[in-house]
Amino acid sequence: MINSIRTAFALPDLRRRILFTIGMLVIYRLVANIPVPGVNLQAWLAFTSQQSNNQVIDFLDLLSGGAVRNFSVMAMGVYPYITASIIIQLLTPIVPQLKELQSEGESGQNKINKLTYYITIPLAILQGVGQIRLVGLSLQGGIESIMPNFGFAGGNLLPTITTLLAMTGGTMFAIWIGELITDEGIGQGVSLIIFGGIISGIFPNVARIFALDDQTARIFTIAAFLLITILSVVVIVVIQEGQRRIPVQYGRRVRGRKVYQGQSSHVPLKVNTAGMIPIIFAQSIMTFPPLIANFFVTGSGGFIDRFAFQISTFSSQLDLRSAPWPFGLYWSFYFIMVAAFTFFYTDVMIQQQNLPQTLQRQGGFIPGIRPGKRTADYITAVVRRITFAGAVFLGIIAVMPGIMQAFGVLLRIDGIEQSVLVVSGSGLIIVVGVVIDTMRQLESQLLMRHYEGFIK
Repeated sequence: MINSIRTAFALPDLRRRILFTIGMLVIYRLVANIPVPGVNLQAWLAFTSQQSNNQVIDFLDLLSGGAVRNFSVMAMGVYPYITASIIIQLLTPIVPQLKELQSEGESGQNKINKLTYYITIPLAILQGVGQIRLVGLSLQGGIESIMPNFGFAGGNLLPTITTLLAMTGGTMFAIWIGELITDEGIGQGVSLIIFGGIISGIFPNVARIFALDDQTARIFTIAAFLLITILSVVVIVVIQEGQRRIPVQYGRRVRGRKVYQGQSSHVPLKVNTAGMIPIIFAQSIMTFPPLIANFFVTGSGGFIDRFAFQISTFSSQLDLRSAPWPFGLYWSFYFIMVAAFTFFYTDVMIQQQNLPQTLQRQGGFIPGIRPGKRTADYITAVVRRITFAGAVFLGIIAVMPGIMQAFGVLLRIDGIEQSVLVVSGSGLIIVVGVVIDTMRQLESQLLMRHYEGFIK
């Protein structure tokens, strides 16, 4: 592997691509430290330094590539673009125009990409408002304590528009950097941006473990961190790379004067087709009710006010010692949501691929299965069986912080949940996936130049 990387740097074109990718990531990290106009950065940093285990902030920080902790112009990261892409993917089987564009090849894909960019802008503005209000739920003094001029009433309108335009511009700049990396560098740009943010947060989180006061807790937490990280990486690689290969037989074909004999092949069906999307879906749904409930908190002390307050603080009270009532309910519901969205999104992706029609058009068939509806039913049944393993895997990865906190309470070891917060399970999925994808792209570049790759 070291020799292959040295060979890659020896080739001028590959060296330029690698250095360009590193340079773009450095630029992104620099811009991620520019604060949003109108924010009281000292008050925000003081709050985030105390709230090291806030589910809302941790999730937003993951998707922004580490920019939420600085409340920078990149605080939304590429999440609006990811949301727009998911919306387009879900609407493609429903809207005939989108389905027709998808079948037009590269020109149709370019039009779909343009439409995705157009949808990203209003989504970024709406998410900017929602994200700021959602962060305000975690603050005792509300959003006014860090952004005193945010609001759409009176003299706050112009500062609010300035803030939203800065955050929207940061999102579009991040997308532009991602596209440049994809076109001119190595790897998938948007994924690398999120990857860079996750990696940048590892060292501060490790330092937080070593800062634990209890020496016994510090030793157990470090041991748990090493053990869980190694096991998680192994399981993630096995699940992410695992696939069920369905055998396919092609009949004899005649093209012009040539006769092609039938051959055998296979259709690879991945165990985890959905990737990280179900966790993003589930976390978005989990943070939406607190955002809506916040508008019904009036301070009157009535039933609706008390109920809305409990819902609005639901995701910020996940401490088993001080507020045990929402703990088990939150993580159980979170696990169910992740598993359900895994099945849902996988079904959507398989339907978009339309494998039975593709096989029939190419003259292929699954031995023992009739073409057409029987083939579609067979593929759907196989996909749902193997997706069960992927759904359980993603669910466990998502609720791992809650599991470790429960272990800490049972074993009376304070702070052991920090072992899974250095790099969250969902963050590890992104890191492992991006590393494997980037290595494969680098390997393909080497193989095109007749050099041996390093993935065997």
